[in-house]
Amino acid sequence: MTGETLFNDGVGVVLFAVLVQAAAGGSIEPLHIGEMFLLEALGGAALGGVTGYVAYRAMRAIDDYAIEVLISLALVVGTYAVAARLHMSGPLAVVVAGLLIGSPGPRDSFSDETQRYLFGFWTLLDETLNSVLFLLIGLEVLVLRFEPAFGWLMAVAVPLTLVARLAAVSGPVLLLGRFRSFLRGTIPVLTWGGLRGGISVTLALSIPEVAEKSAIFAATYAVVIFTLIVQGLSLRTVIQRVLK
Repeated sequence: MTGETLFNDGVGVVLFAVLVQAAAGGSIEPLHIGEMFLLEALGGAALGGVTGYVAYRAMRAIDDYAIEVLISLALVVGTYAVAARLHMSGPLAVVVAGLLIGSPGPRDSFSDETQRYLFGFWTLLDETLNSVLFLLIGLEVLVLRFEPAFGWLMAVAVPLTLVARLAAVSGPVLLLGRFRSFLRGTIPVLTWGGLRGGISVTLALSIPEVAEKSAIFAATYAVVIFTLIVQGLSLRTVIQRVLK
């Protein structure tokens, strides 16, 4: 994942949490939603920037890979805990802190040994947690009831997601195209490459226990399966054909 992708995912999580909180509280006023979003997103990003910079300075002053790995672990846990205490976005704060530590500038300040152990540790942890996440998702699927009436919703959700992705990609690319050039086929490749995974399913599962939760989860699960199997396996072919 690129830094931009991680940051966008973090912002998406914040927006989802704000909308769910507003809906649960019965208040959908734009001003209220805007205030919540500013506190969650900007507050979380600012917190992550501060804690990430402090951790970077500490890691730069130390040349011991074991201690530096522990500092990065404390950075994640501590930043998330502080964000939750201040009612800010923990995921976004951690993403910003991680981007600050992992960007090319700070990375060049670490020794080769530190980089190998630090990024190796977080790669292993990422793979482990993703495996656990999908295991828990599988167990959750067993207890949810997929009714036949959800079939049409699952079928409609996939093309709607693709259309929404196309609109989200086309606007910025066409707008920025006036100031910079993009490779031919940028829009179709970015549209087809918008894969959905564990984050989408996790957000759907985090919805409060309401009557519509099963329907929302069914639609989300259909989109995730389609993007991972159909889009994921055909993305290389799409890129090759677009670039011909």
